[in-house]
Formats: sequence, structure tokens, C-alpha cells
Amino acid sequence: MHIVQVVLFLVALATVVATFADRISVPAPSLLVLAGLLVGLTPYASNIGVSPEIVSLVVLPPLIYAAGEELSWRELKRVWKPVSLLAVGLVVVSAAAVGFVTVLLTPLPLALGFVLGAVLASTDPVAVTALGRKLSLPPRLQTLVQAESLFNDATSLVLFRIAVGAALAGGVAGWTGIAREFALLAVGGAAIGAVVAAGVALVRRRTEDPVLESVIALVTPYLAYVLAEIAHSSGVTAVVVAAVILGGQAEKLTDARIRLQLTAVYGTVIFLLESVVFSLIGLQLPSQIRRLSGEEQSWLPAVLAVALTLIVVRVAWMFPLAAIRQWRGGRRLRSSWQVPAVVSWAGARGVVPLAATLSIPLADAAGRPLPYRDLLMVVATGVIVISLLVQGLTLAPLVRLSGLAVSPHDSHAEYVRGRRKLAELAVSYLDELADLEAASPVVLERVRHSLHIRMELEQEREGDPNDVYGRIRRDVLAVQSDALSRMYADGEIGERTRRRLQRHLDREDLRFTDD
Repeated sequence: MHIVQVVLFLVALATVVATFADRISVPAPSLLVLAGLLVGLTPYASNIGVSPEIVSLVVLPPLIYAAGEELSWRELKRVWKPVSLLAVGLVVVSAAAVGFVTVLLTPLPLALGFVLGAVLASTDPVAVTALGRKLSLPPRLQTLVQAESLFNDATSLVLFRIAVGAALAGGVAGWTGIAREFALLAVGGAAIGAVVAAGVALVRRRTEDPVLESVIALVTPYLAYVLAEIAHSSGVTAVVVAAVILGGQAEKLTDARIRLQLTAVYGTVIFLLESVVFSLIGLQLPSQIRRLSGEEQSWLPAVLAVALTLIVVRVAWMFPLAAIRQWRGGRRLRSSWQVPAVVSWAGARGVVPLAATLSIPLADAAGRPLPYRDLLMVVATGVIVISLLVQGLTLAPLVRLSGLAVSPHDSHAEYVRGRRKLAELAVSYLDELADLEAASPVVLERVRHSLHIRMELEQEREGDPNDVYGRIRRDVLAVQSDALSRMYADGEIGERTRRRLQRHLDREDLRFTDD
């Protein structure tokens, strides 16, 4: 199959899968991987290969950027200590454990075993964010899980480069070289991300064209990623830092109209990219298995053992860490098994490990084909598939069992309190303008009257679970939209006027559907 046909097929498949995923309350990434796996078993998908550049350069930056934008800077400052322990210490321990298990169960040499460990040691921000969107975790816990997956890339990349260097040339860098490499990746990537964010913010403050704003928003993650990779730093870290900075300043950089458009544009792009990449993860595994030689057929026990090792190491790291934090009297998320259990199970692998796996060289330093590369690819991809299927499908039930999820009632109550306080502050501001005689009393009274009407309507809708008012208003707008179509068909108005009136009706409709 041609690559364009494959992409179009995967997008169509993902649309169907996402529809059913919402109806049966199953994470879409898990279903996409399963659907891709089933398609990969057919003869039509036997020759499908994935280019490293497609995943690392085309797909990865915007997905990482979207995940970074969702990160709360306020909550991040509260959880930076455990995030640091997870992003550095847990990655190193996981890589070592996977390396030893792989050497015991497969013919892979020790150096390639540690390459596999470095690939799978870090959790994946794209998978973690995609799986966690509908879990309703407490803000601090959600930030902890997301931040770990976003910031452990530098550690994993250092280990990966060291392991690849040992596998290709047989040499290992000293501690000074390792420290220098980590500083270049982490600090260099963060610095480049901050510079890109500053430059983009400067441009966006002077831009009012929605189309141009959309282009800038789409280009930003690629710019940060490419500049960091050119400087031999971490492209993922650069994208994360740029996303966190710009995400925290979104209200200052653009107006409401542009923000709504960017949300729609980015939502579409993220859906398309996630659809393709999660489907490809499952799609390519069968074809990789078909390429294995006779002595490499023992891949399944290795995949299961490595997947289990990653979970066991994570559990063994999280529970003592949570106990120590509680014993020291630090700020606690929850004094029981629930938080370490959820954090342990939320560490899914996905797109970033896939990109690292695909970037493993084909030959060693002498130009000879890298031994057992196909087996390494199968084990890495197999572990990613198991992670997305097993952990992805069981994470939501675990969160419900733990009782950590924020209830819809509490979330809605917080939303209502916020809207009510904003309305009260608006009325107070109008009172100040009236005292200062800064505007016409007639105008101030009209604005105050409209605010009071909105507040009364909000109170009525809170007490009306069926939202009769909103339903009737939407029915009225539907009647107006039909009338507008007839006016245009009868020649009463032209195309430009029809579009302007339709946009007006669409904005009115948003008032009754955005809740």
C-alpha cells in the first residue's frame, strides 16, 4: 500500500474507532492500537514500514506541544521534587532492569539490551495525555503524571546515546562526558525552548489575523524541535518548555476569537496525528515479526517479561517514594495506596519510545549490519503495544476503584462558582465606573441589566437539569438558520450577507452549547 493511501485509511479507521470509543467508554488510543494490530495481520499490510523522520519530525512535535500546553504551571511548581525523582532516578533504574532482563531472555548482547532499556525507560507524554483526558484526576496528580512523562526525555536520551555508542563502537563515555551530554540535552533544550517561546510571543502580540495566528501556532513546535536538534539538544524538551511558557500566556497573546479558532484547529490536527501514530504502532508489529530470523523467534516471552519488569520497577519505586514523603511530613496527595498505584499504572509507553526505536542505526561503526536489530524493534514495539492495551484499558477502572477521580458534580460546582464570581466582579466594576462618572449612566445601566439577565439565566439553568431555556433557544436559532437559507435561496440576500448572518447565529449558538 502506498503511504498516502495508508494515512488516509488510518484516518478513516480512527474516525470510526473514536466514535465507538466514546460510546463504550474505552480510551481511543487503546482501540486504535488494537485496530492497527488487526489490520497489520492482513496480507494488505505486509509491506508497510514507518520512516523515523515521519514519527520524530512530522508527528511528534505538535503532539508534545499540545501535551505541554495542558500542563498547569502552578501545579508543576508544587510537584517538581517528585517529578525530578521520577524523571531521572526511575528512568535510570528502569533502563538497567530492562537491559538485564533482555540479555537473560534473548540473544541480544549487553549493549543492545541497554539500548532497549533506554528506549523504554521513559513514559510517553502523548500516550499519558491521550489516556488521561477523561480520567478527571485531581489537578496535582494529573500534573505529576504528565510532567514526569514530559521531562524524563532528557535522561532517556542521554542513556540512549550512551547505549547506542557502546553498541556501535564498543566505547562508553566517562562520567564527565555523561554530565556534559545531559547538560547539553536538558539545559540546552530548555534554553532553546525558552528563546523560541519569547520570539513567538513577541510576534503573536503584534498579530491579529486569525489565519496567521493559526499558522504560527502550528509552526511553533516544529521550530523549537528542529532548532534544538540542530544544536544536538533535546527537541522534546525544547518543545515542552516552549509549550508550557506559551500556554501560560495564551490569554495575553490573543483575543477570544483567535483562541476559539486555535482550539478548533489544534484539536483537528491532534486528532489526525494521534489517529495515524497510534494506529501505526499496532500496524507495524506484525510486519516486524515476519522479518525475524529463526533464532529470533523467542520474542514473545521477552516482550511479556520486559513489560512486566517496567511495571514492577515502577511500583517498587513509587510506593516507597510515597511512604517516604508521608513519613517526612511533606505535602501529601493522599495517605494510602491509591496515589502510588494510579501513578504507577499511568506510566504508559507510546510515541516517543517508538521514535527512539525507529532511530536505532542499521549498521555499526564498521559498516556491518547491526545484529538483532529486528528483534530489538519487535520487543520494543511489542512492549509499547502491551502498555497501551493493558494499562490503557484498565487505567480508568483503577482510577474509579481508587476514588481519586473528581466527581462531575464537584467539577460543575467549581465551574458555577467561578462564573458567579466573575459576574459579581463585573457588576462591582460597573459600580466603580458609575461612582467615577467614567461613562454614560444609560450605557452602564444597559450593561448592568445584561449582566443581571445572564446571572439569572445561569441560576435558572443550574436548577433545571433538562436546560429547557437552552434547548428552546437552540430551537429558535435552528428556525432562524432555516429562514436564512430560504432568504438566500429566494434571492433576498447575497452570499456575503448570508455568511455574515450565519456567523452571527453561530456565535449565538455557542452561548448555549459551550457548557
